[in-house]
Amino acid sequence: MPGSPSTPLHSNPIRLAYALVAVLVGLTGGLGNALFSANLAAIQGDLGLTPAQGAWLPAAYLMVNISTNLLLIKFRQQYGLRRFAEIGLSIYALVTVAHVFVEGFGMAMFVRAVSGFAGATVSTLAVLYMLQAFRKADMGKGLVIGIGISQLATPLAWLLSPALLDLGEWHRLYVFEAGLALCSLAAVVVLKLPPGEHIKAFEPLDFVTFLLIAPALALFAAVLVQGRVQWWFEQPWIAYALIGGIVLMICALMIEHHRRNPLVQTRWLGMVDTLRFAFGAIALRFILSEQNFGAVGLLQNLGMGADQLQQLYAVMLVGLVLGIGISALTFSPKTIVPQIILSIVLIATGSFLDTDATSLTRPHNMLLSQGMLSLAGGLFMGPLMLIGVMKALSNGPNYLVSFAVLFSITQSLGGLAGPAVFGTFQIVREKAHSSYLTEQIDPTNPIVAQRLQLQGQIYAPLMTDPVLRQAQGSAQLAQVVRREANVLAFNDVFRLIGLLAIGVLSWSLFHLLRSARQKKREGMAGTPPPDIQDT
Repeated sequence: MPGSPSTPLHSNPIRLAYALVAVLVGLTGGLGNALFSANLAAIQGDLGLTPAQGAWLPAAYLMVNISTNLLLIKFRQQYGLRRFAEIGLSIYALVTVAHVFVEGFGMAMFVRAVSGFAGATVSTLAVLYMLQAFRKADMGKGLVIGIGISQLATPLAWLLSPALLDLGEWHRLYVFEAGLALCSLAAVVVLKLPPGEHIKAFEPLDFVTFLLIAPALALFAAVLVQGRVQWWFEQPWIAYALIGGIVLMICALMIEHHRRNPLVQTRWLGMVDTLRFAFGAIALRFILSEQNFGAVGLLQNLGMGADQLQQLYAVMLVGLVLGIGISALTFSPKTIVPQIILSIVLIATGSFLDTDATSLTRPHNMLLSQGMLSLAGGLFMGPLMLIGVMKALSNGPNYLVSFAVLFSITQSLGGLAGPAVFGTFQIVREKAHSSYLTEQIDPTNPIVAQRLQLQGQIYAPLMTDPVLRQAQGSAQLAQVVRREANVLAFNDVFRLIGLLAIGVLSWSLFHLLRSARQKKREGMAGTPPPDIQDT
């Protein structure tokens, strides 16, 4: 296919070299944003940013990354893989080096935005390099592994961050990332991808469409990231951003719908099968938010830091590796759907296992549930993408750009919508639980009075005034109430995610059964009637 490397027969040492470069490049592309997200609180404090300003930094990365694939595929098709690889990794290396010296909020925003573009380039390179490590008959397995490499970045970032921060301030994180980027650039220059076919791919209207879709998706990403932080109904700009994004997207789709050679195949995107695929893809990413928002959010709310979470993230890393390995080893057209169904079952089971969390819950109490969720995350990504690729290629290679855009949007927006929706739900439920628990605190109740007295006695060596001690004890008890209310709210989140997973599972099974019955009816209708003599 134009824009893809050729697939010559490599010797086993060369195949191994391609696989190692794929792992290096894939981890380099994912670790940048993962390291930043894992240490956002420290970076935010060092730069003196408010929570709203701090939230803009990861948002800047996603606002650019989400739409980059819209042009990257055509760039590869027209200018070749070698230029694509060297330019992409050079930009990434320069950006990571700039991270070391960046100072100030504006410069940090710019660097994160450029990282979003470079990160998409590097992730694509990892898949292309991994495909070279497999024979043509096993390329599906290579695709599953290549896609899964970038998923390993988040647990690795949490495992590496404490040791890197011990060496110095947060700049050390980007010294490490810059070193990886330079090593990846050297590896790609030394071991080049085989040449591929070039075609004239770009048309002037492609850039018009991109200049409409890119800001539209960026506005949607900004709303999802900032809505929970600045609150949905408190900031007028959120409404204006949604309106602007919808208008820009409609204008872009209208242009594409009437083009002879569209960048985005609007008719294919509007088909029932494509819409069903998009819903399933975004739903899977949405419910998988139980891991990066639910469990980790609960433990951080209970005071767990990166050091205490290392055991949990080690289990997550093992679960992801197992999921990717199982998905690749059992890859076949017959196992794609069962793997996705198994992923949904694992997500639902893991979510319900966490619904009995208390304020005494610690990372070791969630190892089983988070291991199951990580296994699910490693299982579903490859099969999901393969289903979409097959749907797109059945209509022709020109539909691959549309699929890349669709897949990127569903995974990015699903990953953003999950924390936004569940975070909002958690805040609302925390207020409800806090109000209920506060109503139960009656100072005339002997048990409550005794608890207040005990809370006040903690400050007896520091305060001689009994009124101040009682006030301080009341404040301390209020903190305990808020903590318990937060735990109950997170339990509600886990329960909601489990119910949503059951809903997605039921929806998937319904369509599978309906499709099977339809194929059976079509087979019976196509069977010729029996001959009279045979009867």
